[in-house]
Amino acid sequence: MLAKLMNSAARRFGYEFKKIGERIDTEDGYQIYRYYDGDGHFDYEKYKATQTKANQKKLANVWVREENIEFLSNYIRATVGEPAFGICHGTRRGKEQEWFIKYLGCEVIGTEISDTAADFPHTIQWDFHEVKPEWVDRTDFIYSNSLDHSYDPDKCLNAWMSCLTPAGICILEHSSGHERAHEVDPFGAHISQMPSLILDWGRGRFSVREIIDAPSMKSSLKYMKYIIIQRV
Repeated sequence: MLAKLMNSAARRFGYEFKKIGERIDTEDGYQIYRYYDGDGHFDYEKYKATQTKANQKKLANVWVREENIEFLSNYIRATVGEPAFGICHGTRRGKEQEWFIKYLGCEVIGTEISDTAADFPHTIQWDFHEVKPEWVDRTDFIYSNSLDHSYDPDKCLNAWMSCLTPAGICILEHSSGHERAHEVDPFGAHISQMPSLILDWGRGRFSVREIIDAPSMKSSLKYMKYIIIQRV
């Protein structure tokens, strides 16, 4: 009875209480899937295990397209100049860094939370919510199509932005496939929400430079964009 009354009151203000572990729609309009344990606390090991299992299941799949990486490489050169170092976060098979190296000729590494990282060149096993000290202030560009895999996109994006050089850019690939959250993809938002979310998360430190269309995308998608973020 109490739960029904609480839900009724919450819905009047746009909130909703849900069972532990279910997706939760936040007051900011975007969706976050909460990895809770039985006591209602964040369960990091559950998150890591879920992401690792999903990665292994989809290991044969390649989401990124080479023509898009070639396009972004030209964009990076035009915006940043000749880069020396870049990071691709959440890379699975490592094609992103392979193609950036091909078109930019610089050092590029990829991160992957699963231990399958050891099977692919230029890839390290790493949780992209964290940073290595040697990345801070010396990364010319960061690319990711995996922010939807973040359990805390605010923390995650701030970690990435701390790594950039003053002129560096962070490129987020965002498509209609990133709108809804679930256990494997815990963050979901429409493209129209992203600039204001990024501005809020940046707290005056970074914001969206521009949003550009991807040259190529799957026919099943309604849109695919690149959100370009820079320090203020």
